[in-house]
Amino acid sequence: MDIFSHGLWAGVAAKAVNKSSVIAGKIKRPLKVWYTVLWGVFPDLFAFALPFVWMFWNIIFGDLKFSDFPRPETVEPAVRDTLPVFQIASGLYNISHSLIVFVLVFALIWFFLRRIPWEMSGWFLHVLIDIPTHSYKFYPTPFLWPISEWKFDGFSWGVPWFIILNYSAIILAYWFLRRRKSKTRKLSMAILLIPLFF
Repeated sequence: MDIFSHGLWAGVAAKAVNKSSVIAGKIKRPLKVWYTVLWGVFPDLFAFALPFVWMFWNIIFGDLKFSDFPRPETVEPAVRDTLPVFQIASGLYNISHSLIVFVLVFALIWFFLRRIPWEMSGWFLHVLIDIPTHSYKFYPTPFLWPISEWKFDGFSWGVPWFIILNYSAIILAYWFLRRRKSKTRKLSMAILLIPLFF
């Protein structure tokens, strides 16, 4: 899924958790929505910041034009003869899109902070959403890396029908959260489950 959607879904999740916890009267420390959003976009920023900086640097100071941007099929992780910057991005993608790595980092942060870093759930949600919305054609999600190289062959998030459906669902989720300020906990919990169906 695109990076903006990941951030927006992480924001929806954090707001829904905060609302459901407040309604239930059990919240001790509300989730920081912006931290959850940052963790929601972290996997893509970690993997793709370097190639984007390289491309824009070469556009501004080098000979690269927008029309020269590499096509997705030329930077796919399975392509071995691509430029080193994209090979590095593929390695970083494996790290940031692995549930195994997420659990290890989550446990380390919990160990050192002595509290559960729930805002990191944005990262977890990112990987879960990416599993079905990436196909073998473009960055399939290596959610079991480094234990296994197996990846799920989903569908492309870039197809128009999905983009329309996804952003419509995001708008609807934020609308429900805004409209139902003090409604039942069940509604907030239902909103949390929406991105899992995509």
